[in-house]
Amino acid sequence: MTMIETMIDVVPAPIPGERTLLLVEDDKSFLARLARALEGRGFVVTVAESVADGLMHVERAPPAYAVVDMRLADGSGLDVISALKKRRPEARGIVLTGYGNIATAVNAVKLGAVDYLAKPADADDVVNALLALEGKVAVPPANPMSADRVRWEHIQRVYELCNRNVSETARRLNMHRRTLQRILAKRAPK
Repeated sequence: MTMIETMIDVVPAPIPGERTLLLVEDDKSFLARLARALEGRGFVVTVAESVADGLMHVERAPPAYAVVDMRLADGSGLDVISALKKRRPEARGIVLTGYGNIATAVNAVKLGAVDYLAKPADADDVVNALLALEGKVAVPPANPMSADRVRWEHIQRVYELCNRNVSETARRLNMHRRTLQRILAKRAPK
């Protein structure tokens, strides 16, 4: 399937031409990268780093789209999705998480999310999920990350969250410290 064929299977914005998007994420580096990438794809992005900030933006000016992290420091991103659907029922939101399981995915969809993606999510995957036709699954990426790369990205994220403390990261990942050091010394897999 070509990119043009893929673009035919997308729905218009909830209000034709409107591409406002709220991005709620507490990982600042991921937030900045994803915001830049989505702006490059034509969205007008507003960022929030907490549930409280996200709810404030939804109340002030509910966007046409939302991309929300599941677990934030001050609560669940599902609260933002729920508030958005109440204020603007036609809005389309997706949930990103590094802690995926079936129960939370079902809950996210019940609260109004149109999709549920595992981190680290590529900007193209996010856009495809946001713009996919109702009832259709987004087109799978042509070149998805390998399982080794996803594992490496997860380890790097936990390492950063532990303030680059190898011992703490190894403990949290239930991994031997030397094994973790060898992984961290290598380049990212493709």
